[in-house]
Amino acid sequence: MIIVTGGAGFIGSNLIAGLNSKGLKDILVVDSLFKGTKYRNLRGLKFSDYIDKDDFFSLLDSGSLEGKKIDAVFHQGACTDTMEWDGRYMLRNNYEFSRKVLLFCSPRKIPFIYASSASVYGKGDGGFREEPEGGNEYPLNVYAYSKHLFDSWVLGNISSIECQVAGLRYFNVFGPQEMHKGRMSSMIYQTYRQIEEKGFVELFEGIGGFRDGGQKRDFIYVEDVVRVNLFLFEHREVSGIFNCGTGQARSFNDVAGILISLMGKGEIRYIPFPEGLEDTYQSFTEADLYRLRRTGFNEPFQSLEYTLGCYLNILQCNDGYLR
Repeated sequence: MIIVTGGAGFIGSNLIAGLNSKGLKDILVVDSLFKGTKYRNLRGLKFSDYIDKDDFFSLLDSGSLEGKKIDAVFHQGACTDTMEWDGRYMLRNNYEFSRKVLLFCSPRKIPFIYASSASVYGKGDGGFREEPEGGNEYPLNVYAYSKHLFDSWVLGNISSIECQVAGLRYFNVFGPQEMHKGRMSSMIYQTYRQIEEKGFVELFEGIGGFRDGGQKRDFIYVEDVVRVNLFLFEHREVSGIFNCGTGQARSFNDVAGILISLMGKGEIRYIPFPEGLEDTYQSFTEADLYRLRRTGFNEPFQSLEYTLGCYLNILQCNDGYLR
């Protein structure tokens, strides 16, 4: 059995699809369907069981999973709302729950592959390499801090952890099945919606040395994120924390321009940068892939032009869902 927490979410559901493509169907999906529309992400996926996240943690405490053969835990479940400022809620969901699952996996030698975030780098003034001693990890909100705290706990205890533990610092992931995320959906999905609904896309004016619409992010297609997860699943000798991006930053102008060209309509309009946001805003991200490549993952990442075309086709033909 494979356990996927956050399995009804964006990356989790795509990961289940990836596991299915490998012929793997004995999957326990852990999630909360408090937001009921997320059920749509599970349609067409093959899995053996579903359990609410609160019941799952009760299951861990009760010992009900003892003796079951668990091949891996993909821990994708988290609160990903960067605008959430309830620190107790955030740390409970993103730190305490993560530690609890890993402490279950460790003595049982169950591989634990989890979602971290490039938000731990803050503005990126110190670069984007997984080196906490370099001072480059400086979270700008409590979400980023919760991810940073768990990464730090993992690294501080890695010598005593008895299972594979691999954290992936996701950069700007986009692709099918992200619609339920609302304001936390990718800039790419939001750009598509604006062009469809208003005929134009609004981008921020320049600030901090960036020209209008010139802010840059490392955009990575969710299909590539799944490939990295599956590589780690197949290489249990690999532990550590790794960036998961393409290694190439692209501007918001690039994204908007490509989508406008593909859709055959739309224009760019620039709006003032929101007051008070500058101190907590990442205007530039770009994954340093040195450590990921050292694991042996040498596959190329798909280009932004190609993946935007793939994603647009799914958005227009299937409302953004895999099935």
